[in-house]
Amino acid sequence: MTVGEMLVATVPMARTLHLEFLETTPERAVVRLPDQAEYHNHIGGPHAGAMFTLAESASGAIVIAAFGDQMSRAVPLAVKAEIGYKKLAKGVVTATATLGRPAAEVVAELDAGDRPEFPVAIEIRREDGAVTGEMTVVWTLRPHS
Repeated sequence: MTVGEMLVATVPMARTLHLEFLETTPERAVVRLPDQAEYHNHIGGPHAGAMFTLAESASGAIVIAAFGDQMSRAVPLAVKAEIGYKKLAKGVVTATATLGRPAAEVVAELDAGDRPEFPVAIEIRREDGAVTGEMTVVWTLRPHS
C-alpha cells in the first residue's frame, strides 16, 4: 500500500475530499484537491477548510514517507499549524510539502531519547502556478511509552 492509499484508507477527511496523492517521497509530497462544487466557498473556490485539510494531508504524507520506518517506536503528531491565504484559489489546487529539517537529524534526536519537533512547509498552488496559500505544520515524533 502506498502512503497515499494508506492515508485515504485511514483518514476520513482525505477520503471525503477525494484528495489525490501524486507524489509521496521523504523529500516531497504533492497532493491535489479536485475542483468540487460541494466544497466551494461563497466566491466559488475551494473552502478554506478544504485547503487546510489539503495542506495538512500533504504534510502528513511527507512525514509518513520520511519517518515510516520509525513507527514501531514513535507516533507522528501535528503540534501546531499556521496557514496564510495569499490569493484567490479557483479550480484544482495542489499542495507541495517539504521537510524543514533533515530527517537524519530528527531521527538522531529520537535516538538520543528526545521528542523531536520539525516543521513541514507547504505551498498551495492553482493550476496556473500562482501560490494561493502557504502553511507550516510543526510535527513531533512521540516515543511509545
